Amino acid sequence: MKQWLRKSVVILVSILTFGLVTPAHAIWNENHGVDKAKHQNEASDLKQATTLGSYLSEQQENNRDTIVQKMMMEAEKQSFEKFGEKISPIIEDEFRQVILPKIQDAIEMTIAEYPEEELSSLAITETPSGGVSEKIFHIYNVKTNEDIIRFHVRRDHPPMDGYYFNFHYHTKFDNYQTHYNLGEIYWDKNTPPKWMSV
Repeated sequence: MKQWLRKSVVILVSILTFGLVTPAHAIWNENHGVDKAKHQNEASDLKQATTLGSYLSEQQENNRDTIVQKMMMEAEKQSFEKFGEKISPIIEDEFRQVILPKIQDAIEMTIAEYPEEELSSLAITETPSGGVSEKIFHIYNVKTNEDIIRFHVRRDHPPMDGYYFNFHYHTKFDNYQTHYNLGEIYWDKNTPPKWMSV
């Protein structure tokens, strides 16, 4: 018997008996068995899709973690290159303990905003700026040559106080207008040497 006819008979019996009698014969059992098998197949398909989705999500997460690790190695290298031999030994420990973890957080947030297929186009600028310029490094899109996030350090000298290094970053998401503070490291009462001084 065709499935639509079976369903019609089941519905007709239910209507004629006002739902008091439920068909318990071969038509009902056969129809019920088809529905049960269909639900089991759907559940199995959903489980496979979820497993595949979890796997892909895990792969993407691993890929993002790898990119963040590579960027952090380069970020640390660029930072110490910028500090130069005169500043590095004095602020190195505090930079690693306080500022570097915040740089990592900012990089992770930026990477999380990017679609998986575009991650391979992100890179770090190769040289920090010397003298009194603020640039430590930028993360940019190599295809568009557009900066995504800019990491800077500024020399602050509040009145009647010593010198501080103010670490911060800017993002393209607000056209580099907002100053996101990463922290400060105190230098001394004396003027610090220029960046990249040997």
